[in-house]
Formats: sequence, C-alpha cells, structure tokens
Amino acid sequence: MKAYKILFITLCTLMAISSCTGDLLNPLPKDRLASELFWKTTEDVVYASNGVYSILGDQWRYASMDSYSDLSHFILQWRAESQIEKYTFDASNNVVAGEWSHYYRIISAANNFLENVDLVEGIDESLKNRLKAEMKTLRAYAFINLVMLYGDIPLITTTLDIDGAKSVTRTPTNEVWNFISEDLTSAADNLPLVQEERGRVTKGTALALKARAMLYAGKYLEAKSAAKSVMDMGVHRLYESYSKLFGYEGETSSEIIFARQYTKNLSGHGIFSFFTANSLYTQQCQAVPCKPLVDAYLMKTTGLPIDNPASGFNPKDPYKDRDPRLNYTIYVTGDELPNGVILNTLPGNGSGDDITTSAENVTPTGWYFKKYVNNVDYPDPWNSGVNLIYLRYAEVLLTYAEASIELGGSEIDQSVLDALNEIRKRPDVNMPEVTTLNQTELRETVRRERMVELAMEGHRLFDIRRWKIGEEVIPGTVKGMTYENTEGALITVELSGYVKEFKPDRHYLWPIPFREKDLNNNLEQNPGY
Repeated sequence: MKAYKILFITLCTLMAISSCTGDLLNPLPKDRLASELFWKTTEDVVYASNGVYSILGDQWRYASMDSYSDLSHFILQWRAESQIEKYTFDASNNVVAGEWSHYYRIISAANNFLENVDLVEGIDESLKNRLKAEMKTLRAYAFINLVMLYGDIPLITTTLDIDGAKSVTRTPTNEVWNFISEDLTSAADNLPLVQEERGRVTKGTALALKARAMLYAGKYLEAKSAAKSVMDMGVHRLYESYSKLFGYEGETSSEIIFARQYTKNLSGHGIFSFFTANSLYTQQCQAVPCKPLVDAYLMKTTGLPIDNPASGFNPKDPYKDRDPRLNYTIYVTGDELPNGVILNTLPGNGSGDDITTSAENVTPTGWYFKKYVNNVDYPDPWNSGVNLIYLRYAEVLLTYAEASIELGGSEIDQSVLDALNEIRKRPDVNMPEVTTLNQTELRETVRRERMVELAMEGHRLFDIRRWKIGEEVIPGTVKGMTYENTEGALITVELSGYVKEFKPDRHYLWPIPFREKDLNNNLEQNPGY
C-alpha cells in the first residue's frame, strides 16, 4: 500500500508543490493548488513530502554522470550528452539547462513544503519536525550538486514569484557550503537512525551528505567529523557481497544510506536497457566503459597497478587475477550475458556485439557495464525495480580516509588504513591490505579506490573537479580494450575521430544556462562562456 501511495503522490506533488515551468529557478505559478485546498491534514503533509522524493532523478541522470568524465563513453554522438563528454558544449546545451532546472525543482518543492507545513493544524509535532528535516536534507542534496556543477549559485531558500526569480543573484560558493553544513546539522538532530518506510532519509543520510559536502568544499576537519559520526552510529556496515549489492538482494543492506526507490511492474526504470549489450537489445545501450576505468583495477595477488612491471599483469590475458570489482562492474569478452550467451566483442566475430558492427549502440570500446544489470530484468529491460543508490557506507569510509589524508600529520593513523581495508577486504573482493602511512601514496590509493569502488555511481566528475586533474585525464581520444590480432600483435581499440578537449580556465564549471541568463541579467556568467 505504501508503494501505491508514493506513486499517487507524484501526481499530487506536480500539482501542489513542484514547478510547472522549467525556467527562472522554477518560481511557483499563481495557479498552483492553494493552501485553502491543500495543506489541511496530516495526510496532505505526508503526501507532499513523498512528492519531493518523487522528483529525484531516474536512471538516465544517474547513469550519465560518469560519462562526462574519463570512466565512460556516451555512445550516441548526436546527443547533447556527447557535447558534454567532449567538452564542446556551451550555455545553450540541453544537459546544462536540464540539470539546473532539475535541482532547482527539488529546491522549489522543498521550500514550498517548509513554508506551508506549519499551516496544518493538529499534526504531531515530532512528525512535522522529522518531515521538515527530510526536506532540508533533500534540498541540501540539490544544492551540493548545483555548486559542483556551476560554482556560485543563487541560494534560494524561499518560494520565488516571477519578479523575485528575475532579480536573484549568485551566492558565493563558500556561503552555500556553510548553509548546507548548517542545514544538514540541524536536520540530523530531528531525524531517526532508522525510518519505518525504507527510502526516507535518516540521521545517517544527513550526516553522510554533510561529510560529502565538506569533502567537496575542502573543509576536511568537518568532513572527517561528519563521516566519523556515521561510522560511530553502529547502524551502517558494508554488505558482504559487492556483486550482489546493486541487485535486488542488496536492497535491504545496511550499507545503503540513501537510495531512490523503485518497484518492478509498478514504478520501474530502464537502467538494464541503458547498459545492455547490443546483442540482447539492439539500439538501446547508451554508456560503455573506457580504458582508464578498466586499467585502474589492480592485480589481486600483488595489489599493484597493471603498469608496474612487478604486478604480474599479462596483456595477452588482461582480465586474469584482477581486482574482483572489475568482473562485478564490467562485461568483458568471455563473460556470460543475462540470456546465457557468451559475450564476444572482438572484431570480425559476426555477433551483435562485434565492435566493427555498424549499429550505433554496439560498444565501441569492447566492454559493457554489468553494475545494476540484473539477469531477472532481461525479459523486460525497461521495468527494473532495483533501487538506485545515491549514498552508501563505503563512500563514508572513503570520505573519512581522504579527509584524514588531506589533513595530514597525526590525522593519518591506523584508522585511515582500517577504513580503506574494510572496503578492500569485503569478502567477495578481498584485495591486499594497504599498509603505508605515506601521505602521497595514500592519496593515490584513496583516489583509485573511489574510482573503482564507486564507478558509475555519479562521483567521478566531481572528483575530477575538486582534485583539479581535468587537464590530465580528460583530453584525447576514447580508448577501449586491447586484443591480440591474428598476427599476434596487441591492438588497442581507439575512437580516433572522437576527440575530447579540456580547458582548465573554462571547463571546471558548467555555464549558467543561456535561458536563465536571458531571463535574468543579474546572473553573471562563468568565465569562458
């Protein structure tokens, strides 16, 4: 019954609390359902809060983000997403405009809730305070993404009318970070450790989001403290199986701190189709893995990178003895697909996944993504009910480790190694332990761990931005698998005509969308646009 209520409130929310427009920071139209008709009962309040959750992004937004980095390639070169990946976009790009509108829509809906919930008489005070805290947490989540995409942004905390939306200005990033920190701290005080309805944010969600935000902001002491608070709760722990965490079995795991809820046959999504091999469903696959991601997985026996001569890596057998997370995240030639057929992407093999096939949705790198691809979804690839994980305990451990490493000195201690090794020693991963306390070496380790542990969960673009490594990892062509040809030579797949650029004086931020600038001259444009 609760699942049906959540679906029903999507309609209520679109009418009652979220914007009808895509521009001007989604100001509330005057024809919205008035408080005289809504905001009367406790049920109204609960429905309205559910509606804000319903606005959170689907598999397209979730699975596209890492394709704007070095980890993944967006296959369809005619789409606006391809311009983002190649860094040839400008302020008129649909993705640039769409992300701005999406997150301000969440903010608008949360603000509207916070302004109207006190109108309801007779509501239980503890329930009202909890739901307010949930809305503050969702609003903070939206602000975090906006800051990382656009830099200084309008800090909108009240409902805007048309005139107000036309006059707002950008708030300095540091002020936004401070607001996020304060809001999440106060929200955590009114949130339970565990919610009766799975999918609602908890105290752990608010504090883990604060840890993420403060890490992004470079406020490492605050990031470490917030992460440690989550670790000390005793509520969350790593799930024993990385391979099953992103499937139906892992949905109830205590590792998951916050996830978008879905239900097969009721409220499904299409992530299976988004990642599917072309031989399973033609003209469907959107994003595929790239060489930097595959190369990042260490050798399992030695724990060394594959470019280290002592690692034991064999380029003619490139997937042997690698970090098991490679096998759990990516389909390679020789793997069994959900239909029981063995994947073969080698040129000239004649299958639907042959990289020389002209169909545009065939992988051009030789790999497909396996993460979130569950065999039970094969008969109906647009009807996946597996939840999309926005925040999990492994990220908290990585945040704690990275913040400690960046603080340096006595902050780098055994607890940092324990956090890293807890992730690496997950039973079905079981990689060699990290033992060094050298800051430089640990920095490289934690960055690699974020890359492979959190692959295709939407973190890499923001990591590239805050580490200022865009000019190192983005420019050049998209590369894929290395295979042995009939003459015994090793050939690396390369999309020679697909060249990515990166200008550090411009591309660490997206531009303010053209339509927003056109409607509000007070929004100063980012440099280079």
